[in-house]
This record gives sequence, structure tokens and C-alpha cells, in this order.
Amino acid sequence: MTRIAYKEFLGNSPDWFKMSILVFLVLCVPLKMVVGTTVLGWMFLAMFILTLAMALKCYPLQSGGLLGLAILALGLTSPETVWHEIQANLGVLALLIFMVSFIYFMKPLLTFVFAKLIMKVQSKWMLSLMFSMMAAFLSAFLDALTVTAVLITVFVALYGVYERIQAGDDTDFDENGVSDQQELSGDTLEEFRAFIRSLVMHGAIGTALGGVTTMVGEPQNLLIADKMGWNFIQFAQEMSHVTIPAVIAGFLTCIVLELTGVLGYGGKLDPQVRSILKGYIQEQDEKRTQREVYGLIIQGLCGVLLVVGLALHVMEVGLIGLCLLVAVTALTGIKEEHQIGRAFEESLPFVSLLCIFFVVVGMIHDLHLFSPVIQWVLSLPIEDQPRAFFLANGLLSAMSDNVFVATVYINEVKAAFDAGDISRAHFDSLAVSINTGTNLPSVATPNGQAAFLFLLTSALAPLIQLGYVRMVIMALPYTIVLTIVGFLYQ
Repeated sequence: MTRIAYKEFLGNSPDWFKMSILVFLVLCVPLKMVVGTTVLGWMFLAMFILTLAMALKCYPLQSGGLLGLAILALGLTSPETVWHEIQANLGVLALLIFMVSFIYFMKPLLTFVFAKLIMKVQSKWMLSLMFSMMAAFLSAFLDALTVTAVLITVFVALYGVYERIQAGDDTDFDENGVSDQQELSGDTLEEFRAFIRSLVMHGAIGTALGGVTTMVGEPQNLLIADKMGWNFIQFAQEMSHVTIPAVIAGFLTCIVLELTGVLGYGGKLDPQVRSILKGYIQEQDEKRTQREVYGLIIQGLCGVLLVVGLALHVMEVGLIGLCLLVAVTALTGIKEEHQIGRAFEESLPFVSLLCIFFVVVGMIHDLHLFSPVIQWVLSLPIEDQPRAFFLANGLLSAMSDNVFVATVYINEVKAAFDAGDISRAHFDSLAVSINTGTNLPSVATPNGQAAFLFLLTSALAPLIQLGYVRMVIMALPYTIVLTIVGFLYQ
């Protein structure tokens, strides 16, 4: 029975990973007595990052969830703190549940539009720049998670087209069009994966470039704007001396990476694959029925309503997604429960994982793990504080969560301003450092931004072999460039 239990524990994960989790869980009680709660808290944080790094082998909900249960059992945080974190991030959870599910029903239109774009633009660097710029623009006015969900949907569908044709008509496919019977191999497949990996990473980084520029780009931006009393225009203006050079530098980095082909970039669309996709698109165009054309029109109208609703902020993002989910299904004849249920399969595991992540965030809060860093920064000379805040925010965001880090820092700075310890001008400069610090260097790891973590744990990641380490490596040049530019312009 013991052998069976060990074999079933975390499925087919590597033995060293299983043993690491088991040994740590067994030793965490004596470790608490020996090293204390602070050191143990940092050890739990490191172990949780390890579970994210193993996402392709074992979905982090199970391994990370065991760590979360241990954190609660040891009293390193409380259920009340975790519930508070969940309530504070309810908007993000609702967005994932309803908006991502709505995007699922937009798949035919998104596949149609982006497949045409990929076929039309022959130059890889131009195509990459277009994806980065579109993601940045949309994220500035919409939401990074929504844009990332669009990218995931598009590339899963395109991968499914290639695999469907290569596998043959007699192969069974799941709802994403991906074969479960035949695994493609060879240089052609790897080139296609590299092509998609580079585009999706440029797009994901693009969401961060756009997200830092406006008060609606990222959740913490709204919090900072509220504390500062800035409106949409004021926020963009206050940030512009840092964000504009950073965005330009990000786009130039995209071009350089594609032209040099370093760190996994530069992959081009193989002529054979291009021919397959082109033939599929032509075939679909020729046999498209009036009903399918009607469906594309309805999806297009819902897409317009999405942009308008998000741009005007008529209601919470999750509620907009729910409204459009109802509209697109009702108007296209999707009325059976199992048809609608498939749309939620992508987002709900990640929603569960985020709740586990909030256990870790609650531990960081209750143990004050970041307090020494904050106190050290505030003890520096005033002229050095903006750049120190930028670096400290970036480092901590890459390890934990940029929304949490921004919340802690802006509250501390606001308290210092209210106490009369700093001037309004210095308060403004520190707010800029907090916003840019939590948005730009945090692209270093999937931990830093929810959109990156969503991509890492999505259905697309295993298809294109995009794991934690590969994401970190591919994000490295962006991390270096954006950190340097952001630091210099503080």
C-alpha cells in the first residue's frame, strides 16, 4: 500500500520533486521550532516557486495546495487573512471565471482573424512587433488577463489545425482540436512550437508594456490612482516620463530578439506548416455556411461591445464577461449545459490555483516578510528612494505578486505622507516608482503577473513546451532592458 500511495502521490511527477515536497512537509513542524516562522516563511515561498517551475510535470494546484494546507496548519497565516485576500481579488477571480469563458465562444472569430494576419505578414519581426503592439494597446485600455486569454485561445486553435491535418481524419480530437492519439515529432513540429512560443511571449510582454501606462492597465494601478487622487489623464501623465521610454525600449527589444534569434526567439513559420494553414483557411472559407457567417458576425459584435464596455468601465470586468457570455451563446443557439460547461474548463483550475496563491500572499502579509525591505528603503536619503523603491518593488513582485507588493508599498508611503514625513512631490515620485516597479521588472518570472501565471498553467503551455524556466529565460532580455530603462528614468 505504501508503494501504491507513493506512486499515486502527485502522479507522474519526477521522484526528486515528490521527495522534496514530502520531506519539506514532514520537517516543517520541527523547522518552525528551530529556525522560526520568518525563515520558514521564506522556505515555503521558495518551495511554492518550485511547484510553479514544475507546472509542465504537475499542475501547481496539487503540490502548491499541499504547501498551502501546511501553511494554514502551522498558523503561518489564518483562514481569515486568506479570505480577505480572496475578497480583495474577487474582481480578478470573476474576470477569470466569466471573461475567459466568454473568450472561449469567440474562438472561431479569433482564429479567423489572427490566422489571416499570420498568413498575410511574411516578415517574422514585423509580425512579432505587431503582436507586441496590439497586446500593449489592448492592455492599456482593457485588461492583461483578457488579452492573454485571447492569445491562448488563438494559438491553441492554430496548433490544433496543424495537428489535426497531420494526424489524419480518423483521429479523435478534444474540444480544442488537439489530438489525443498521435504526438507529432521532428524538426517541423519543433519549429512550429518555437514560432508560437516567440509570438506568445512577445504578446505576453506586450501586456505588461501597455499595462503600466494607464490606471486601468493593471489592478494595482487603480489602487495607486485612488490613493493619489489621480484621474485617467493625470495617471498617464505622471507615469509618462518612465512608461514612454520603457514601451519604446520594449518594442525595440522585440525587434532585436527576432533579428538575432537568441534565447529561443527568431523561429519562423515553416513553409510546409504555412501551406497547411493556408490550405485549411481556404478550405474553411469555401465551405463556410450562412449559419457560420452569422456566428462570426455575432462574435464580432460582441467583440465590439467588449471593447466599448471595458473602455468605458460600465461595470466590473467579470460582469461584462458574464453579460457577453449570455449574449453570444443565446444569439448563436448554444443552449445545452455541457456545451457551456466546456468554456469554464480552462479558467476554473487556475482560479483554484490563485486561491492557493493567496494563502502564500497571506503568509507574507502576516509574517511581514517584506517589512525589512520596506523599512530599509524608507531609511535611505530622499533623493535615492525612488530608484530604491523601483528595484525593491521589482524584486519582490517577481517573487510574489505585483498587486500585493504595490498594496503594501503604497499604503506605507501614504501613511508617511499623511504623517507629514514626506512632501507631496516626493509622494508623487514614489507612487511612480511603485507602479513602474511592480509592472516592469516583474516580467522576470511567471509569479510576478497573473497574466504570465495564467499562460504558464494554460492548455497552450504543454503544447508548445513553454515551462517555467523557459519563460524566465525568454523574458530575461526584456527584464534587463525594462529594469535598466525604468531605473534610469525614475
